[in-house]
Amino acid sequence: MSASQFAIRTAPPAQWRDHGPVLELVAEQAVLALLHELAAWPKPGLVSLVDSGSHTDMDAAMLQASAEALRPYFAELAQSGQDGAGMGRLRAIGLQAEAAMLAVTGGINTHRGAIFGLGLLCAAAGEVAEISTGGEAVARVRLGAVVRRRWAAEIGRGPIPLFSHGAAALRRYGAGGARAEAASGFRSVYEVGWPALRQGRSQQPEDPGAAPVQAMPPKLRPRSCRRVESASPTGALGPLPCMPPSSAGT
Repeated sequence: MSASQFAIRTAPPAQWRDHGPVLELVAEQAVLALLHELAAWPKPGLVSLVDSGSHTDMDAAMLQASAEALRPYFAELAQSGQDGAGMGRLRAIGLQAEAAMLAVTGGINTHRGAIFGLGLLCAAAGEVAEISTGGEAVARVRLGAVVRRRWAAEIGRGPIPLFSHGAAALRRYGAGGARAEAASGFRSVYEVGWPALRQGRSQQPEDPGAAPVQAMPPKLRPRSCRRVESASPTGALGPLPCMPPSSAGT
């Protein structure tokens, strides 16, 4: 079960809410989400198990190691959400996670965006997730709605790194990027990406790999600075502006 599934699934009656197992399951699903993204192919400009896309400094093995290194920090973020922590605490954990990532990858940024986006969803899951009678981490509400309610204002007031890829894309293309997406409660995930994933599964139920590819085009539609950076100006696809928001309201 992927992180996006438990994020919007209606929970069956909870068997218990023991803090430890919930946190471990949340972290497990976050890591699995990163590994599923890695396995999806083809992806424009991004690393997969087939090739490294437009990246010459990373490969699949590096991303796998990076994802695993983030596991304890995803659990800690879930714990912080459970404890009612503010954005300052989440940022501190995120910086620790980033340091662990850079240590594993030799200084290469493999998952900084995932630390931010998935980290917020893990914190939200820590607040509301329960373990179902089937032993899965589930939530009765959308995790994006929890993120918006709990941390949207603080996300908007947060610092913007001057020399990050996202900041450069923001200045050059007017891309709202990960901060705007998170503050909205990850609207594009729920309104575009998740329906596309479900459609892909229904069209190719015998091919689990087809559904993530079906959902890939919507991943370009949010004003995602990472997608701009992957494709422009030195990437394989040449200089491209951010894709405009889709008609689904992203």
